[in-house]
Amino acid sequence: MTAIPRVVVSAPSSGHGKTAVTIGLLAAFAARGLRPAGFKIGPDHIDAAYLGLAAGRVGRNLDPQLVGAHRIPRLFAHGARGADVAVLEGTMGLYDGLSGRTDVVSTAQISGELRAPVLLVVDAAAMGQSVAALVHGFRAYDEVTWLGGVILNRVASDRHEELLREALDDIGVPVFGVLRRRALATTGPTALPARGDGPVPVADRSLEAVRAVRRLGEAVLDTVDVDRILALARSAPALSVDAWSPVDEVGTVEIGPRPTIAVAGGPGLFYGYEESVELLRAAGGEVVVVDPLRDERLPDGTAALVVGGGLPESYADELAANVRLSADVATLARTGRPVIAEGTGFVWLCRDLDGRPMCGVFDASAQSSDVLVIGYREATAHTSSPVAAVGARVTGYKHHRTQVSPRAGAAPAWTWSGGRPEGFVWRNLHASYLALHWAGAPEIARRVVAAAAAELAEAEVAA
Repeated sequence: MTAIPRVVVSAPSSGHGKTAVTIGLLAAFAARGLRPAGFKIGPDHIDAAYLGLAAGRVGRNLDPQLVGAHRIPRLFAHGARGADVAVLEGTMGLYDGLSGRTDVVSTAQISGELRAPVLLVVDAAAMGQSVAALVHGFRAYDEVTWLGGVILNRVASDRHEELLREALDDIGVPVFGVLRRRALATTGPTALPARGDGPVPVADRSLEAVRAVRRLGEAVLDTVDVDRILALARSAPALSVDAWSPVDEVGTVEIGPRPTIAVAGGPGLFYGYEESVELLRAAGGEVVVVDPLRDERLPDGTAALVVGGGLPESYADELAANVRLSADVATLARTGRPVIAEGTGFVWLCRDLDGRPMCGVFDASAQSSDVLVIGYREATAHTSSPVAAVGARVTGYKHHRTQVSPRAGAAPAWTWSGGRPEGFVWRNLHASYLALHWAGAPEIARRVVAAAAAELAEAEVAA
């Protein structure tokens, strides 16, 4: 049994302010001396990073598309272990499917699976009595969904607030907070760093990011009844699940000396999903962080490199300028050590990006594009690699504006229905735009660590 107070923050659609409210609520709980845990429903690295910064512990993603719906309660219990309260930020609208289809899991379905009440954030700037019709529709649409109350955002005046409260009182829906038009402004003193910066400001613990999170917490404390929300979260029943365990997922491991696995990130977080790093450790790897934007060398003794999908494309200049680290990465790959690169990591291994030099591990060039490629892919491994055996099936996520040419090497990484093969596999290198959550395929960690250990052993014999 897992008894964790919890609440899901959602909205009728994107743009109502749920991310700012969730961050502010976590920061407010932390300011009260509680130990909160933040979760993002879906694959978004950026929101999860800021939720973690606000909570003071790593933010985690709960994505049934990437890990399988059956793992969500156990991953939640694992990520919330030791927390006083958990706050989950939904994705898009409450009933919208994560992949844009109606036949897949939504925020509402995950809240039901976790038996968690929902706080609906409503942008009421252009609403009056209609707010009651909107909220009533969301409450009545699915009888399984537990709509605990609402937070009204962008309210214009005292009179506007009074009108909205009266309308919602008529249908028996409690209001937990009212935020005025500028309280969670997207520009100004409470603004978060630009989304184009990705999770880098959190990884760097930048003053801008820390200050913005603190001010969102202050805004929520000033205008939201945090105590009532905590009481609502505590009313969630215990879950009859055991917490997910990376050790149990990996199983017994016998590899000899622990190989050093360098994982891309910064002082504040890794550019990937935390469970992937936990699985690497459970599989016998000694995980160390390497910052692709600032570190000039790979850590001493690096036996493998993993670059997760959270590294943003907007830092091409910094990657190009880091010539010494690029040379180290190229040497690592050419000596047969495992190199796993997703998303921008794939681009980093190319010859160049928009004319800027990259690592040059394989003969391909990347160009920026106005076209955003985004969405899930059900992929099949085209070539055996440290990530997967040929024919293995996984679900991954793509989010990029750059394009690599050629799209695939002689030994492509993945194929999927309706698309041409993508990515490069060469010796122990595996590179592709497709980002994976290793909790959905924990054997990846075993394969990567085993490949690193084997290369170390071979090098020792040769010496």
